[in-house]
Amino acid sequence: MYEKILSSLSIDFVLKLFGTLDTNTENIENAFSVTISNRDGAIRITGENPANVNMAAASIEQLERISALSDNIDENSINYVISMVKEEKQNELSAIYNDCICLTNKGKPIMAKTVGQQKYVDAIKKNTIVFGIGPAGTGKTFLAVAMAVTALKQKQISRIILTRPAVEAGEKLGFLPGDLQSKIDPYLRPLYDALGEMLGQESFARHLEKGIIEIAPLAYMRGRTLDDAFIILDEAQNTTPEQMKMFLTRLGNNSKAIVTGDVTQIDLPYIKKSGLVEALSILDDISGIEIFKFTHKDVVRHPLVQKIILAYEKKQNATQTAQKRFVKKRTL
Repeated sequence: MYEKILSSLSIDFVLKLFGTLDTNTENIENAFSVTISNRDGAIRITGENPANVNMAAASIEQLERISALSDNIDENSINYVISMVKEEKQNELSAIYNDCICLTNKGKPIMAKTVGQQKYVDAIKKNTIVFGIGPAGTGKTFLAVAMAVTALKQKQISRIILTRPAVEAGEKLGFLPGDLQSKIDPYLRPLYDALGEMLGQESFARHLEKGIIEIAPLAYMRGRTLDDAFIILDEAQNTTPEQMKMFLTRLGNNSKAIVTGDVTQIDLPYIKKSGLVEALSILDDISGIEIFKFTHKDVVRHPLVQKIILAYEKKQNATQTAQKRFVKKRTL
């Protein structure tokens, strides 16, 4: 039996780590097949495999650094650190939790929670156009909105423009009750929620009234030149090639555009090609444009979401493999 003792950890962190009914430490124990106990103010890690004991210790040490910076230890944080340690990438964790993007209306800091998210934030800082591609829950839209709010507060731009294609409505949009705003609100609600959290509802409403923040369907971008603005196109997988070209060519002076989407969640009719998919294939080598792809590891929602995404990816890969085999067999 191999043993390692961590005696220099803060008491506050130890209390956070053990959590309710020791659920946090159980995740680490199950991941590395070790036993973790708290005795005399020190954490004792024991196991039959020295490598596993050392990885468990490294995970706990990384979690203490995260706790000191973000004041938060949850199941997502623990699982993410465990995965990074297993891949011997724990040194990359120093890049996150140090960069506060902005504060919410309640004073809570908004920071990247994964290495992927931090790289996405850095890409937005360095480039004029950034494509954030990835599954649900990776923070691609929320972080883009946070960066837009920061740019507005620092007076780097004078307005924020957010848009989404109202694909689900199709020709039925005109038959919905109410005025235009009430018709498009369901499609833009995630953007309202993010801005309301960061600015507060009253401040958000004032910005909307003054035109400092504009939220509109993609169709209303046609014919405009968007100067001095931070523009976010959300759910871009549901644009047509014509819509995507129209949006990208609206960019004016001193403006930045962020395009977010999930190419596995295309709601367009089967016969229509996604403008996002086409753009990714023809814009990947242009200076000033960066394409950033998230993975399931960047999901910061409930831990089950990662497992759901992986299950769907596994099914999709198996289907694609079977189709390739079928095509190859028919050509022989």
